[in-house]
Amino acid sequence: MADHRATWHRGSLRQNDTRRGGGQPGRRGALPVAVLGLLVLVSVLGAGCGSQPRGAQQTAAAQRAPAGDTSPTSPTSPGPTNPTGLIGPTGPTVQSGPGGGPGSRPEPGAAGHGDEPGRPAAGGADAPQLPMGGRTLLPRFRIVAHYGSAGGGALGVLGEGTPEQAAQRVLAAAAPFAAGGRPVQPAMELITTVASASPGADGLYSSALPPAAVEPYLAAARAHRMLLILDLQPGRGRFLDQARRYERFLQEPDVGLALDPEWKMGPGQVPGRQIGSSDAAGLNEVSAWLAGVARAHNLPQKLFVIHQFTESMLPDRAAIAARPELATVFHIDGFGVRQDKLDKYALLAAKAPFFTGFKLFLDEDTNMFSPAETLTLTPPPDLITYQ
Repeated sequence: MADHRATWHRGSLRQNDTRRGGGQPGRRGALPVAVLGLLVLVSVLGAGCGSQPRGAQQTAAAQRAPAGDTSPTSPTSPGPTNPTGLIGPTGPTVQSGPGGGPGSRPEPGAAGHGDEPGRPAAGGADAPQLPMGGRTLLPRFRIVAHYGSAGGGALGVLGEGTPEQAAQRVLAAAAPFAAGGRPVQPAMELITTVASASPGADGLYSSALPPAAVEPYLAAARAHRMLLILDLQPGRGRFLDQARRYERFLQEPDVGLALDPEWKMGPGQVPGRQIGSSDAAGLNEVSAWLAGVARAHNLPQKLFVIHQFTESMLPDRAAIAARPELATVFHIDGFGVRQDKLDKYALLAAKAPFFTGFKLFLDEDTNMFSPAETLTLTPPPDLITYQ
């Protein structure tokens, strides 16, 4: 099994690691240095492309922009004039009107079931809703996402093309999962802090997207009633400090949070040289803070994802807290041959009140599972992400 799932962010450095399956570098490999420099410069000038350098070429030139004071796209502001894309029983369908959109009232029958684990307290008829309606995310929906960062496909498929083009690809990827017996909630997982081989000005080996680079993805997600998931790779920093940078986005009903312990480094560690880890205390302080945000703003159940592909990444996983405001997912990553992925899934799959995620690698997986095959896993994954 190729445990080091990013292999230094998908191909710029492939280390000789006996834990990995020796696959070929991803076709979306490293961007040329000149292109990376140009993208970083554009981001600094406020153009919002938000690219991040990667691999051995990642440097301190990636700017860390503090969160500004302006608000992200309002969930109750007028949306695009085009119809909204929904996932129906036979794939993407078209439905006009605001029903079920962020900040709107759910359609009849959209409310979550009272026995669903993690279901937050009812918020009232005018409470903020999830993109597809209602206030319970899991297990009511099955979530299908694309993963990556702004500025190109080097870190994952989500970054290829414009945010709108990315949204269309997500809809196409999500449609086949409607056969799984649950409504499908499409999503975008955007890497907002990127682990770096260089320490940067603050010495934390992680660079952050500015809010201006996040906003186009939130707008595209809302145009198609998707979730936006903000993914954090903290280097030597704290997950909580990085999450707070994006608090104004996380105050929205359609924005979730993902933590990536692979890129959580200890003192003296450098991203890409070691596989990182996080203890339960560091994760629990984030979930407690995020649950508090959800309560303070009367938000629906918020997605909280913890990535994992080795037991050592979460050494005291049993001590990780479940919180009623959050749908907490242990997301099983790692690329390789099918049997290795199945073995890893059996080892790390979550038990209630937690949920299980599964990652599919478009380039690195050998004979990648189809949607129908993915749905036969035990338990069937609640969150499927393509990288």
